[in-house]
Amino acid sequence: MTVVPGVTELLAAWSDGDEAALDALMPLVQQELRRIAAAYMANERPGHLLQATALVNEAYLRLVDWKSLRWQNRAHFFGVAAQVMRHILVDAARTARRAKRGGGLQVSLSEAAGQAAPMGVDVMALDDALRTLEGLDPRQSQVVNLRFFGGLTHEEAAHVLNLSVATVRRDWGLAQAWLYRELHRGTPS
Repeated sequence: MTVVPGVTELLAAWSDGDEAALDALMPLVQQELRRIAAAYMANERPGHLLQATALVNEAYLRLVDWKSLRWQNRAHFFGVAAQVMRHILVDAARTARRAKRGGGLQVSLSEAAGQAAPMGVDVMALDDALRTLEGLDPRQSQVVNLRFFGGLTHEEAAHVLNLSVATVRRDWGLAQAWLYRELHRGTPS
């Protein structure tokens, strides 16, 4: 009986230079990456040029170049993938804004938290706010990256950050409230 290595083992082998490990890894993570990308794209306006498959493919191409990164585990990989997808979406929003001189891509921060009322947010404004939050509270910024852009659960984010689930839940709530205030500053109630 052949034992099939898991994602963590394949990530370690890939980090050690085993190109065959990358070939075995991609089918295992592709479905999860597509789920994350589809969740992002479900919140986009109809007719958006960037599709979930294109987002996954672009993220894959960028991640493949990170051969020197030592992957800790599956959650670490998806956390980094989340940051890569965030940068891709922000780049796409900037390109669209330059082309149209209009609004950026719209995403829903509170839907990622499982709340009922969606809060439409310009992805470029969210990126700017996250940069500010990173300067104020880097851990809260990391939690938002993992939960919103990475699609990780509270438990998975806690594992990646080596924190308790309660701390991640608290940071997520505080960050979400801060971001809401920051993104709606100067708008009528």
